[in-house]
Amino acid sequence: MNPESLPIRDIHLPEQIGWWPPAMGWWLLVVITLLLIIFTVCLYRKLTRKTAVKTARALLLNIKQDQSLDDDQKLSQISTLLRRTAVSIFPREEVAGLTGKAWLDFLDMSSGGAGFTQGEGRVLLDAPYRKNKQANIDALLSLCDDWLKTVSRKDKC
Repeated sequence: MNPESLPIRDIHLPEQIGWWPPAMGWWLLVVITLLLIIFTVCLYRKLTRKTAVKTARALLLNIKQDQSLDDDQKLSQISTLLRRTAVSIFPREEVAGLTGKAWLDFLDMSSGGAGFTQGEGRVLLDAPYRKNKQANIDALLSLCDDWLKTVSRKDKC
């Protein structure tokens, strides 16, 4: 063959680089982004939990020190405070519908004791419906403070 008669081929370009699988830097970016999102969510939950408990403890102290309230009013405010705090800390679906013994069981379960179902907290169950209420408000306030301390230490993240 004559070199002048050889067919010349055009320049062959390499195939384009595909988008999959991504380079190692993209995988690293995805992992770092996910970890950052998880960290932010956990930090937010922890801060809101501590804020709710701190506010509840301050309100509990106000109830304890307020001399203008009688025992019935204190009992009502303590019950409301416990429910508001529980709804703001725990998932609403778990807490909002609880009443009666189920409510006291939840309070005991979240505190790890039996002060609400068998102790001074039992007064929260039937005190609004009694005429002669025999409630030890100081013991109930102490029990509620212990519950708030226990709940503030439990972090889900």
